[in-house]
Amino acid sequence: MEHLDHLEHLDKDLVDELAQVARETVRDELREQGRKRRRAAVLYGASGAVALYAGAAVALAVGLAWAILLPAWAAALVTAVILGAVAGALREAGRPRRPHAPHRVVGGTAPGAPPSGTGLPYPPVPAEPPGLSGRPGADPEAPHHRS
Repeated sequence: MEHLDHLEHLDKDLVDELAQVARETVRDELREQGRKRRRAAVLYGASGAVALYAGAAVALAVGLAWAILLPAWAAALVTAVILGAVAGALREAGRPRRPHAPHRVVGGTAPGAPPSGTGLPYPPVPAEPPGLSGRPGADPEAPHHRS
């Protein structure tokens, strides 16, 4: 068995070397993916900046068109109101839709299930208070005495 002892040392070295190669390969791959994603993020950011300037140019053109008919301050004000309305409409379009709660009617009947959403019906309500049924002449207002 002594001749196999040096093989254990070789196996351990081989495993360590394979682990090192795997780590370097993964690190290089992640670095390359990061470089590609960074480039894409920079291009998207630049695209957004250019689109912002294009929108400003369109707003300026609209303002100048209004300035033909109105004083400059009024044209700027009209353009700002139009842009504000567009921004509000875009915000509303982007909001998530929530279902509306059902309207409650004052004096209406109770729903078939409690608002807890479990779907279980309300328990039945007895005609008389508990403990009085079956006892003739029982007065609920009379004092209770134990015998």
